[in-house]
Order: sequence, then structure tokens, then C-alpha cells
Amino acid sequence: MSLWIWLLIACLLAYAWKLVGYFVPARLLEDPRMSRVAGTMTIGLLASLTVVNTFATGQSLAVDARLGALAAAAIALALRAPFLVVVLAGAGTAALLRMLGWN
Repeated sequence: MSLWIWLLIACLLAYAWKLVGYFVPARLLEDPRMSRVAGTMTIGLLASLTVVNTFATGQSLAVDARLGALAAAAIALALRAPFLVVVLAGAGTAALLRMLGWN
């Protein structure tokens, strides 16, 4: 099968999944437990995405400038810097470390 067919199938499945959300009864969404579960899942998914993007290269683990960028961004967050400053701190640190040869 062509890649475009698989792409269209994935788009249709994502759209269908979104439509299914409209059929969930409102009383289930108003339950406080559902809010806690949704919030916890969001945090867990974001954390796992961050870890995978920081340490994974293809099918192997790697320690490179991305780790320094994550550390710089974490320090900026701990200092309660604005989001743009956090992004710039991470990007600048990654650029500096790569310039110094730590790929």
C-alpha cells in the first residue's frame, strides 16, 4: 500500500476518535475523578514525550546536547522564567553545547 493511503487512514481514524468524544455523556465528564485522571494522563504523556525526545536517537539511547538543553530549561522553569525565556535558554544551551562539540 502507498504511504498516502496509510496517511489518509490515520487521518480518518483520528477524526473518528474525536467524533466518538462527542458521544460521551456529560455526567461522566463532570465527575471530579475524570478531571484528575485526564490531568494526570496529560502530565504523564508530556513527561514521557520529553524523555523520549531527550534521550532517544532512533532505536538507541543517547546523551548529547539535548540533555543540557533540558537541564537549562528546567533551571529556567525553577526560576519561574516566562515560557519564551525557557525555550530560548534551552535552545541557546543546545546551540552552545553543539558548537563546543558535544553532539
